Amino acid sequence: MPRYFFNTHIGEDVITDLNGEELRDPDHAWEASRSIIRAMMNDPKNQDRLLAASLVVTDEAGEVVLEFPFAEALAADSAEEPRHEAPPNAH
Repeated sequence: MPRYFFNTHIGEDVITDLNGEELRDPDHAWEASRSIIRAMMNDPKNQDRLLAASLVVTDEAGEVVLEFPFAEALAADSAEEPRHEAPPNAH
């Protein structure tokens, strides 16, 4: 299985993933990225700083497989929340 590395880019700073994770394909890496971002955003004191961050996923050769902005992951989360419809107006 290929190994993917999840590097966090916050402005000019990069937090490098030295270990990576073996996953079946880029789609699985995308799912893992979303889970990682959600976990990192659980701490309210980090949220403001991380809104401008991106998770850059690379393969073993160092090639970028995908770039996942934290704000995009949050937007996807809010789009998945169930909508509550207002009851029809009774006249």
